Amino acid sequence: MASQVKFSIRLKLLFMMLVVVTAVVSTLTFKIVTLFQKDKTTYLFDLTAVTALHLSEEANTILRNYDENLAVFAQSLLSVEIPESGKETYIKKLLEHFEGFIAVSLYNAKGKEEVTLLDQVRFSAADLKREDLTAYRAEHPIPFEDLKQGVPFLQQSTFMRELPSFTLVRRVHDEHFDETFFVVAEIQLDRLLGLSGKSKVFETFLIDNAGMIISSSNTGPQGSEKVFHEDVSGIPVVAAFMNGQTFAETLEYTIDGDDYLGAYARIEYGGFGAVAQIPKSVAYLAAKALTDTLLNVSLGVLAFSVLVAFVWSRGMTQPIKQLSEATRRVAGGHFDIGITTKSKDEIGLLANSFNRMAGELKARETDLKSAQAALVQSEKMAAFGQLGAGIAHEVKNPLAGILGYAQLALRKVEQDSPLAKQLRIIEKETKRCKTIIENLMKFSRQEKTEKTPINLNDVLEDALAIVDHQLTINKVRIEKQIAAHLPLIGGNANQLQQVLMNLMINAQQAMPEGGTVSIETAQDEDKVVLSVRDTGPGMPPEIQEKIFEPFFTTKPIGKGTGLGLSVSYGIVKDHYGEILLESEPGKGTTFTLSFPVMDAAREDKPEN
Repeated sequence: MASQVKFSIRLKLLFMMLVVVTAVVSTLTFKIVTLFQKDKTTYLFDLTAVTALHLSEEANTILRNYDENLAVFAQSLLSVEIPESGKETYIKKLLEHFEGFIAVSLYNAKGKEEVTLLDQVRFSAADLKREDLTAYRAEHPIPFEDLKQGVPFLQQSTFMRELPSFTLVRRVHDEHFDETFFVVAEIQLDRLLGLSGKSKVFETFLIDNAGMIISSSNTGPQGSEKVFHEDVSGIPVVAAFMNGQTFAETLEYTIDGDDYLGAYARIEYGGFGAVAQIPKSVAYLAAKALTDTLLNVSLGVLAFSVLVAFVWSRGMTQPIKQLSEATRRVAGGHFDIGITTKSKDEIGLLANSFNRMAGELKARETDLKSAQAALVQSEKMAAFGQLGAGIAHEVKNPLAGILGYAQLALRKVEQDSPLAKQLRIIEKETKRCKTIIENLMKFSRQEKTEKTPINLNDVLEDALAIVDHQLTINKVRIEKQIAAHLPLIGGNANQLQQVLMNLMINAQQAMPEGGTVSIETAQDEDKVVLSVRDTGPGMPPEIQEKIFEPFFTTKPIGKGTGLGLSVSYGIVKDHYGEILLESEPGKGTTFTLSFPVMDAAREDKPEN
C-alpha cells in the first residue's frame, strides 16, 4: 500500500504566505513602476517650477531688506539734523552695521556725484580703490533719467571677481531742499549667491532685465567674472522672462545638444528673475536609480517574507503542539502545568484560557481537599461536642458534691478562721467551674432553631464566661460597655453565642502578643447594636473583600477551616440582622452586629 504524503500546518502556512507575498509584491512593484514612469515627468515639471518660485521668494525678501537699509542711508545723507562734519563718520558706522553694503553714493538730480563713502576694510581686502569703482561707473553709467520716484533700480555690477556685487539705486525727493537725489549702493552678492547654491540637483541663477546673470549655482573661484557677466538671454526660459510673460509653465528646450527642463519666476522687487533648470539626462537618471532601488527593495521584501513566514509559522504551530501535549497531561490528572507563549492573537488567548482552566481545576481540587478536611474536622468537632457534653455532665455531679461539702463545712467553722477563708475560695471557684460547665453544656446541646425573646447582654455574658479564661491566658484584656435595659430581640441564644465566641476568639488569635478586646452594646432606634473591637494589626482591603467567603482563611494550614466567619454571617442574616466590618492596617478591626428589636423583627420573613 502506497504511503500517503502528509503536509504539516507549518508547511501549509509557509507555502500560503509565500504565494500571497509573491503575488502582492509583484503586483505592487508593477503598479508602482508603471505609475512612477507615468507621473515622473509631471513631478519633475512641478518640482522645477517650485524650485524657481522658492528662489524668487527668498531673493525678494533679501532685496527688500537691502532697500529698507538703503532708505536709512538716504535719510542720513540728506538729514539736516546731523552735522556735516559728523555725517561721514555716521555713514561709515552704518556701512559696518548693515551687512553686505560696501559703498554708498549720493547723486544730484543731474546725475552728478556729490559724495561717496566706502567700506574701506572690504575694498582693501579685495585690493580695490575708489578709482576702480569710479572707472566702472563711468563705463556702465546708471540711467538716472529713466528712474521713477519710489521704484528701485538693480544692476549687475561685479567689476572684480574677488568682490562680486550688484548696484541698488533709489530716487528720493528731499522736501527740505525741494530737490531730487539718487542714492546708489554697491552691495555684495554673498547672500544671493548663497541662495543660488542651495539646490544640489538643479542649476539655479538670478538674472536682471537684460538677461545677465547676477548670481549662479555655477559660480566658483575660477571664472567667476565670466559667469557674472554672462549673457543668458538666448536660453528659451530666460527669453520668456525677458518678453514679460507671467509665471510660465516648465519648458523643455535644448542647449548645445543637451535636453533641459527649465522654469522661471519673476522677483516682485526690482524686476529680477529666478531661473531653475536641470538636464533631462540627470532627471531621468535619478528616476532609473529609483526604479532599480524599488526592484531591489521588492526582492529584499520577498526574501525577508520567506524568513518571516518560516519563523511565524513555527511560532504559531509551537503553542498548538504544547496545547496538545498539555491536554493529555490534564486528562491524566496533572493540573500543575502551564503553557508559555508570547503570542497576542487567538492562539495566545487559547493558551491563556487553558492556563486559567488548569489553574482553576487545581484550585478546585485543592478546595475539594480542604472541604473534605473541613468535613472531617467538623465531624471531629461534633464528636468532641458530644463527648464534651457527656464529660461536662459527669463533672457537674462531683462539682455539686464539692460545692455542697464546702458550704456545709463553712457552717461548722468560725467565719473569721483561716479555714473559713479557704473554704469560701473553694466555694467561689467551684461555682465558677459549675457555671462554665453549664454554659458548655448549653452551647453543645443541639436545639431547634426556634427564635425566642432574648436579651443580647445575657448572651454576651454567657459567651464571655466560656472564652474569658482563654483570652486571659493569652494576655488579652476585655473591656465592656454594656447598655442597661436593652430591648429584647427575637433569636436563638445558642447560635448568637456561637457568633460572639467566634468573633472574640478570632480577635485573640489576631493579637498573639496580647491586646485589648472592647465589647459594647447599645440601642439605635429600633435596633440593638453590639460591636467587638480589637487592637490587632487590621486587614488590608483585598482580605476584607473575601473575609466572609467559605473556606477563606489567613491562618496557617491546620489552624483554621475558613468557615467560622462564613457561618457567623449566615447566622446573623438568619436573624434578619447585619454584620459590618471596619478595618485598616495598623489600626485594628471592628465587627458591628445589629438586630431588630422584638416588635420590629419579622420572624416570618422568608430567607434571602
